[in-house]
Amino acid sequence: MQAEDTLYEDQTDDEADIVEWYKARPLTVSTAVASGSIIAAFTLGVLTAVGALALLGYMDD
Repeated sequence: MQAEDTLYEDQTDDEADIVEWYKARPLTVSTAVASGSIIAAFTLGVLTAVGALALLGYMDD
């Protein structure tokens, strides 16, 4: 069966699904929350790097 041979049943209005699309609200974050999350991520990265270096120094001995 080829694509030209495929039959599709006509969908009536009774069978149609209703889909409502809404415009998404813009994401709002306060300056304090944004700054806090950036500082926390930086601190976590520094702690991870220091921990990895300490572990490498401990394993080297």
